[in-house]
Amino acid sequence: MKPVLKLYRGYANEQELIVMGHVFKPTTREDYDFQKKKFQNAKSVIRMFRIKTQKNADVYLELNGTRIHTKTLDDGYFKFCIPLNKESGYGWIDYFVSIHFNGEEIRAKGSFIRPYEGNLGFISDIDDTFLISHTRNMFKKLYILLFRNVNDRKIFDNVVAHYQALSTSGRNNKNEQNAFFYVSSSEWNLYRFIVQFTELHQLPRGVLLLKDIKTSLMDFFITGRGDHNHKFEKIKHILEFYPNLKYTLLGDDSQHDPFLYEQICKIFPVTVQAVYIRQTGSAKKEKAIAVMKNLESLNVAACYFRESSEAIEHSRKIGLIS
Repeated sequence: MKPVLKLYRGYANEQELIVMGHVFKPTTREDYDFQKKKFQNAKSVIRMFRIKTQKNADVYLELNGTRIHTKTLDDGYFKFCIPLNKESGYGWIDYFVSIHFNGEEIRAKGSFIRPYEGNLGFISDIDDTFLISHTRNMFKKLYILLFRNVNDRKIFDNVVAHYQALSTSGRNNKNEQNAFFYVSSSEWNLYRFIVQFTELHQLPRGVLLLKDIKTSLMDFFITGRGDHNHKFEKIKHILEFYPNLKYTLLGDDSQHDPFLYEQICKIFPVTVQAVYIRQTGSAKKEKAIAVMKNLESLNVAACYFRESSEAIEHSRKIGLIS
């Protein structure tokens, strides 16, 4: 048995690179199989929440001919925040991380984004923003997570067309995409599932920033719930890390997105240009309507929509997409 090394997509600006991942204790359990059906899928999902992390493990980052050493935190998480030279290039760039076990090197390749020059950034929630999750109904949400594999999970109509248009907005070169971030209250346990889902539906390739990893079965039953302050802090961090971008925030009204986004807009009064909130119930929520009106008074373009076709039309109307 060997330890397991997992890397996540990182990101860089002109001065700094941030990459992260986890180290897990040796296990004989097979990795989550996205193709399994029904009870086999449920078994795999539960295994993702019963993993054991390795604290204080030695981790080595390899980039541009240099090798940098750190150790994992108590929950097996590691994060490298390092200076970056200007010759590193732009777009998606590969990096390597390694750990050692019984004299053997275990090495993995990850990637980070260093956005091409541009002025647009996009931050999206996941559950019930583009991935249909039924967050308002905890039992239905858990049932779908357990018994529907990645191929059976549903996405909202026209959301892919909207996101693809946003990712290339203002770009003459279609290979140069705008910076895209997916910030969620889902835990790192679900990282590979979310990446697989976004790739399957051809959503823009983006950086995922998720909640602290969970390692017990009890944690599984409250996945995606609880305190959402981490979302606020991560969004605030992105806006501070790339201060010269104009941001569009995309979320839904199933939990706290309207109120989190309102706070962000108040703190960054010239940085956020648009907010999109998906209606998840049969009727719009009065509190969410009030938030959207307040955002408009802050000169933020606000769209509270049920169908993504409405959001696309709004984006065209304000010149966000052509």
